[in-house]
Amino acid sequence: MVRKARDIAVGKLAGIVRGNGHPFIEHADGVAGIVEKEVGLSQQAVSAVYLHEASRNHPELQQEIAGIFGEDVALMVAGLNKISTINPRDTRLQAENYRKLIVSYSSDPAVILIKLADRLEIMRSLTACFSANEQVKKATETLMLYVPLAHQLGLYRLKSQMEDLSFKVLQPEDYRLVVNSLKASEIERDIIIKRFAGPLEKALKQAGIKYELKSRTKAIYSIWRKMQVQQLGVDEVYDILAIRFIIDAEPENEKELCWQVYSIVTQMYEPIPERMRDWITVPKESGYESLHITVKTPEGRVVEVQIRSRRMDVVAEYGVAAHWTYKGLQHEQVLQDWLVGIRKRLQEPGKETDVSKELGSFISNEVYVFTPAGDLRRLPAGATVLDFAFEIHSNVGIRCTGGRINGKMSQVRDVLQTGDTVEILTSKNQKPSKDWLGFVVSGKAKNKIRQKLREEEGTQAAAGREMLERRLKNWKTDLSPEDFAQLMKRYKIKQINEFYTAIANESIPLQEIKTFLLQEKDEKTEKQLPATGVPEPASVPAKYRDDDYLIIDDSFGRIGFKLAKCCNPVVGDKVFGFVSVKDGIKIHRMSCPNAERLLTQYPYRIQKVKWRESATSATFQTTIRFTAYEEMGLVQEIGDVVSNLSLNVRSFQFSEQHGKISGRLQVALNSNKQVDLLLFHLRKIKGMIKAVRE
Repeated sequence: MVRKARDIAVGKLAGIVRGNGHPFIEHADGVAGIVEKEVGLSQQAVSAVYLHEASRNHPELQQEIAGIFGEDVALMVAGLNKISTINPRDTRLQAENYRKLIVSYSSDPAVILIKLADRLEIMRSLTACFSANEQVKKATETLMLYVPLAHQLGLYRLKSQMEDLSFKVLQPEDYRLVVNSLKASEIERDIIIKRFAGPLEKALKQAGIKYELKSRTKAIYSIWRKMQVQQLGVDEVYDILAIRFIIDAEPENEKELCWQVYSIVTQMYEPIPERMRDWITVPKESGYESLHITVKTPEGRVVEVQIRSRRMDVVAEYGVAAHWTYKGLQHEQVLQDWLVGIRKRLQEPGKETDVSKELGSFISNEVYVFTPAGDLRRLPAGATVLDFAFEIHSNVGIRCTGGRINGKMSQVRDVLQTGDTVEILTSKNQKPSKDWLGFVVSGKAKNKIRQKLREEEGTQAAAGREMLERRLKNWKTDLSPEDFAQLMKRYKIKQINEFYTAIANESIPLQEIKTFLLQEKDEKTEKQLPATGVPEPASVPAKYRDDDYLIIDDSFGRIGFKLAKCCNPVVGDKVFGFVSVKDGIKIHRMSCPNAERLLTQYPYRIQKVKWRESATSATFQTTIRFTAYEEMGLVQEIGDVVSNLSLNVRSFQFSEQHGKISGRLQVALNSNKQVDLLLFHLRKIKGMIKAVRE
């Protein structure tokens, strides 16, 4: 099978050479050798290496591969071909997303391992086959994308090689510093190991303990990382030199023997207590079990000693111990679980069901899509062209009319697949529709659409109200509370804004309202002001009264009471009513700047009021004043707070003076609870000095 696959590759790659002038088949041979000898994959995987290189520029081969080599090999080749199209623009900015994209293309777990082998071969040939700029790009990609994946899979040897080769290109001076320091002390280290291990081996044999001794020098890049983190010199790094005792023991007495070895080591050499790590008594969550101790030799050198049983060593090296978590690598749980599943599948070929579930759950949760410029965006599974537009920018989403998926025209509701390249088409005349909420899946898109629809509804309601008031003035009449209530009932409308919006879009013709008013005119009684010139609170209909209290709901405006603009009360505020001469009863907050004067000078014009529980559907305007130190991104953070609370901004003004920013924010909301929540989040913003309600 492998010979047949290689013959096909030789034919398709004939005449193609690498940067060093050698035939390109040399690269395929190198990768195949790593896959077979260093990773230990099957002959199908080795064949897939050659067929991938052969079919990259010959897509017609894909069908032939399935017929000759089987579906499994064809699946590996397809995954490798997809990964080869990934060309990150800036790996450092979106490393996690690119790693997830690579994994999502790996429908067969062997694919990701083959890709790691491919990258290792490239790194081994880096200086011979690539220009200086390409070397830096490949080395950066390797450190950001492939090293973490190799670490997650437990391929530590491959991982260390890729780290060191990348380090050599990206920071050659630091690399030479560590290498030369290790070379200078190489003979000394060999002597130390012999002197250190000799007495221990003798003692273990006398105790009848069977073991295997391994020694290792820490990888170059790992040494340098520890030097940077702990601000150490090369000679000061504790665990450059490590010795591992692997004990042959039955499971029932393996811990006892490990502690016996620990006792022997610490009797002969001085331990450093703070460097003691006991993962035998309480294993790590990953399942990792081992005793780590650091001791000093009589000469003053520091040596790390690891003690574990054969079973523990197998689990740590090849099982689900996830040594990469111990090293402190950041990760997401879903990705970790799936990569653990790959390891299980490779070791237990007969148990593939659970791994398929892990793979399915990972791939089905997200899709990865490119912009025409090559930027990678992550979206929920089922995301549409419109979701992608909102991911780019809210204004792009609002004006989106469609797009192009991989160059083909598409509609806003078309669903995206991982790897698609999407271009968004917009129009200045486009407006969001309620229908959009039926097919977008991302939270960002839904929130922005709802926000824009509310803004549009508010604009329409204001226009409808203005139209009605202008006509009422022309007709020289007014809408009483009873008239208003009957009209709302007649058109089966529950909220006042819906009524005004219906007028604006002509769903309720103004002529019908005029006819209604003429018919009802004879049945109404005009309410006159008393001799004092002060309107009577009793002029408010009975349904808006409760004993001595005036009940306020969302029908304010033309039914006897209005909200005072000096303090802009909202539902939940403590309020009182003031009987004015021209505008009926005005509702003020108890904390209004004018409250003390009104309550003291005009007690006979004060009306007790309270909010109806159903009044929360109304929209109120409130103003927040704030002062903050000048910080980068302050205005953006304020906007994010308002957006996250789904509030509509009426106006936003701010100015800077002497390193401080003063601002005034007007928003539309429906209760004092929202006011309190807004103030709470604003005060948490870095640099915010004060945020208060006017």
